[in-house]
Amino acid sequence: MILEVAILQVKDGMRDSFEQGFKEASQYIDCQKGYIKHDLKRCVEDSNKYILLVEWENLVDHMEGFRNSDEYRHWKKLLHHYYDPFPVVEHFEVL
Repeated sequence: MILEVAILQVKDGMRDSFEQGFKEASQYIDCQKGYIKHDLKRCVEDSNKYILLVEWENLVDHMEGFRNSDEYRHWKKLLHHYYDPFPVVEHFEVL
C-alpha cells in the first residue's frame, strides 16, 4: 500500500467552492484501478489549508494509471485552479 500525501493551500475566498468542487471531483478518483480510499482534512490553524491523503495499492496505479486517465483531466479541471502554490505530492510506504 502507498499513501499519497498532498498539502493543499487554497486561494483566499475560494474555500467553499473548493470543498464543493472536491466533492464532485471525488467521483473521478473513486473508480480508479488500485484506489483504496481518500480523505481530505482542513487545517485548524489555517482554514485555507488542507491535507489530502489517498491510499493506493501501488505507486504505478497513481502515477501512471490515474495521472494518465481521462478522469484525471476532469479532476484537474475541477481542482487545480484553486491552489497557490501548486501542491507537492509525495508518496509513503508502510514499514
